[in-house]
Amino acid sequence: QVQLVESGGGLVQAGGSLRLSCGASGRTFSSYAVGWFRQAPGNARAFVAGITSSGTTTYYSDSVKGRFTISRDNAKNSVYLQMNSLKPEDTAVYYCAAGLAIGSYYYSYENSYKYDYWGQGTQVTVSS
Repeated sequence: QVQLVESGGGLVQAGGSLRLSCGASGRTFSSYAVGWFRQAPGNARAFVAGITSSGTTTYYSDSVKGRFTISRDNAKNSVYLQMNSLKPEDTAVYYCAAGLAIGSYYYSYENSYKYDYWGQGTQVTVSS
């Protein structure tokens, strides 16, 4: 069993930065791949970024590539999403998710059904 808790969301002006954190309980968190997703009002939940269990490989959606960076610290049971050059269209609730059998391909990481555990989400609002 893994419990995930997101933090770090808030209100920021366009062009600004935020760092989201995903803290996990459970000794086996280092075995889980992790993804960040977001959901804006009226939209489906969308993949943002993913990272393998070891942290050696990362994946990004085209909409955030070059602006967002995902990382993890398994010693601290945490995954981070550094968001720079934020745009109003980045406004959404951001969720982290963990899965044991995600695999090694981008299309696996963007598939929300591959994940076993989800956090409750944190709101990010970017003003223009």
